[in-house]
Amino acid sequence: MTQVTIDEALKNAVVRLSAAQSDSPSLDAAVLLCHVLDKPRSYLLTWPDRALTEEQLASFDSLISQRSEGQPIAYIVGEREFWSLPLNVSKSTLIPRPDTERLVEVSLELLGTNSGNVLDLGTGTGAIALAIASERSNVNVWGVDLQPEAVELASKNAKKLAISNAKFLCGSWFEPMKQFIDEKFQLIVSNPPYIDEADPHLLQGDVRFEPVTALVADENGLADIRHIASEAKLYLLPKGWVAFEHGYDQGQPVREILSELGYQNITTEKDYAGNDRVSFGQLEK
Repeated sequence: MTQVTIDEALKNAVVRLSAAQSDSPSLDAAVLLCHVLDKPRSYLLTWPDRALTEEQLASFDSLISQRSEGQPIAYIVGEREFWSLPLNVSKSTLIPRPDTERLVEVSLELLGTNSGNVLDLGTGTGAIALAIASERSNVNVWGVDLQPEAVELASKNAKKLAISNAKFLCGSWFEPMKQFIDEKFQLIVSNPPYIDEADPHLLQGDVRFEPVTALVADENGLADIRHIASEAKLYLLPKGWVAFEHGYDQGQPVREILSELGYQNITTEKDYAGNDRVSFGQLEK
């Protein structure tokens, strides 16, 4: 069998991924080959003429085929970095995205240096909860998710990252917290389902492969935000905050929901692309 070098394998993969209309064929190919070789990106640049073994080539070919079919890179390699934390991901959870880091930034600003409790609803991989916990060792973070697989995954991520001030519970929104009725929160944060079921983006890109229950909500995508904002008032400390990630066109309706429910100091922050992305409000008393 003719040996194939790293450089040749990458070039062939880029051709296949380009034909499959990947948005980033060169990057995709490099990430997948690094995964197969268990080497950093610099290795590919340093040793372009190194030959791949038959096993490595077969594994790489399989991964390129999966990516050509549209499978998200994060699901293929089982990991995605978020807030500089390497998180394990699975098809039972959303893939953590850079836009969500704005929600973490806002959360940290709202918390300041105070100690206390934070609740992350719909935690998925635990990305938001673990990012906050990693930055605030004096804060106890609780993460809740409806899917047992997600709770198990988030717990494993916490253990892998040696983050001890975050714990995860299974249930629907606030339901698991009823057993901890005395716990009150300085901040309740959520990246809930907020996409309308008729949104054409559900048929595009990585979203096609992500769990629809973590994406779609009734009332034009606002039902879960409304529910959380309403129930949060029972669990927040006086002057506590509730903060949401939402769609680029939902800033105004989310602010209206918070206003109707009596929250104060309501604000919307933009993501790095200049779109409305995070809205929050403060419990008056």
